[in-house]
Amino acid sequence: MKEWFARAEIAAAACGTLPSDPGALSRHIEQAGWHDDPRRFRARNGRGGGFEYHLSLLPADVQARLLARHHLAAVGEAMDPQEARSAQLWKRFDGLPAAAKAKARERLAAVQRIDTLCRGGMTRQLAVALTAKETSASTSTLWNWLRLAEAVPPSDRLPALAPRHRGRTATATCDPRAWAFLVADYLRPERPNFEACYRRLTEAAAEHGWTPMPSAKTLKRRIERDVPAPARQLARQGREAAARSYPHQRRDRSIFAAMEAVNADGHRFDVFVRWPDGTVGRPMMVAFQDLYSGKVVSHRLDRSENWTAVRLALADMVESFGVPEQCWLDNGRSFASKWLTGGMATRYRFKVRDDEPSGILTELGVTVHWTTPYHGQAKPIERAFRDLCEEIARHPKCAGAYTGNAPQAKPENYGSKAIAIDDFRALVATEIGRHNRRQGRRTATARGGSFDDAFRTSLEAPTTLIRRATAEQRRMFLSAAEGVTARKPTGEITLGDNRYWAEPLAGLIGERLTVRFDPQDLFQPVSVYAADGRFVAEAECIAATGFADIDAAREHARAKRLYLKRMREALNLERRLSIDEVAALMPSIEPDAPPRPQVVRLIANGAAREAGAAADAERFSRGLTRIFGAEGAVLPFRKEDGGRG
Repeated sequence: MKEWFARAEIAAAACGTLPSDPGALSRHIEQAGWHDDPRRFRARNGRGGGFEYHLSLLPADVQARLLARHHLAAVGEAMDPQEARSAQLWKRFDGLPAAAKAKARERLAAVQRIDTLCRGGMTRQLAVALTAKETSASTSTLWNWLRLAEAVPPSDRLPALAPRHRGRTATATCDPRAWAFLVADYLRPERPNFEACYRRLTEAAAEHGWTPMPSAKTLKRRIERDVPAPARQLARQGREAAARSYPHQRRDRSIFAAMEAVNADGHRFDVFVRWPDGTVGRPMMVAFQDLYSGKVVSHRLDRSENWTAVRLALADMVESFGVPEQCWLDNGRSFASKWLTGGMATRYRFKVRDDEPSGILTELGVTVHWTTPYHGQAKPIERAFRDLCEEIARHPKCAGAYTGNAPQAKPENYGSKAIAIDDFRALVATEIGRHNRRQGRRTATARGGSFDDAFRTSLEAPTTLIRRATAEQRRMFLSAAEGVTARKPTGEITLGDNRYWAEPLAGLIGERLTVRFDPQDLFQPVSVYAADGRFVAEAECIAATGFADIDAAREHARAKRLYLKRMREALNLERRLSIDEVAALMPSIEPDAPPRPQVVRLIANGAAREAGAAADAERFSRGLTRIFGAEGAVLPFRKEDGGRG
């Protein structure tokens, strides 16, 4: 679109709003201060030089005429001159009000009446005079209409006869400095009242001698005419308000099949709940919704929107319905966690490292699309949250626990009650099921039925292919507890107050293990992994029972006997020989004779041990005499006074 126009082009399209005479237009440009803003004028390249002015300096009607002429000129390059003139006439006619179009039809009827009389043999002068008597137009006016009609083809007579006057288009002149002051003061985020801005303007104009100064109504009409409404919204209300003036994109979700694409988001309920530790707070729900049908396929409640809750909700969906091909997620810290989307090149949160572990969605091959946070048009689940907020937060069971949707909207009984989290979970599950089953949905896929009906119909279609996760892939979604030790003497592991055990754990006593589990359902089996990541077993929860529960004791004894029987069978399968057979196969070994020493050590008696040593020597000598006779006697050495033996 062309945005810069020369002075001659502006004068040709003025038509009363601006001076059409080049000299008068030049004086108007100087008075209006078009050269005060260097962003809105520039030197003209081409023969003759001069300046070009930006489209935003011109009144709205002059802008429309310039753009229409530019468009017709561009189209006319590939169009016959007569066709270009015809297009220009009809373009102008289309922009006229209904009253002007009605006058053009009256004029065309008068011209056609004259033509009819002439074809009947009447002269043109007489036909004009007769038509003037039948209508309120004078003969001179009728002759002018005839000349306009004869200058164009019969098919273009209607726009050619349309009135060309536009009424009063002149505007009051305002000092450009005063106008700049008013625009800067009024178009700002603080959104000041126009009357207050005009009072400040009059005070500043009196101080600096700015003249002329139109009235407040005139200046307000000029702002509304020259500054588009979205531009005023952008300056005074911000980007989001201006963006709402642009029509939203309507996305056709019927191109998908059930579970082909999902979207997810979090919603904090306006309800007080009591957690198991006694604290009171508002719960956060993370939910996944099927894009094709609108059915909420999984949800989890937690204290906050964290990646664990997102993972568990994703695990519920995969367990129940399968793995989607595409997923639209909010680019928040919980959904963009590396444990979910690690390794994706389009994860625009956190630092993406080459050596980071692959996220669950990455390993499952799910294509993730990031949406704008707090933008309901990008996530259809926001519409479901609005319904669920009404159905759940204001439910009779939540009376007294409802907090209101804003601080200034607190109910009279605010804070008088808090619902137990288990009861609230049951209520949420019930209402989500009712939300999915409700009839009369007017979406393109439900067609008056329910989300459940649309989901089931698509799921049962022969062309719908759903990827099912394996048991190994489903275990990836569970929470991980590092450093759990298999305890003596059975190898059982403990999480909280619950005990878990499986047969393979008996061989891992004392080893550090990794356990994957559902933190919101600790009675379900847990997945046990070795320290090096190898899967070991699914360990069942050992339920705590009453001391006098005879049936539970009997069942425990039966399970214990069965376990010992299996261990005995496993032992018998491996043990081929009895212990007596093992002893018989051991080789017999003759006892070794004690070796006789070739050298006998002589013991020197010290001064401190002389008496004891002599007695020992005497006893030793007597023993040898009994064995070998007198020849084997030992004579002890005695120390001399000099200390040498």
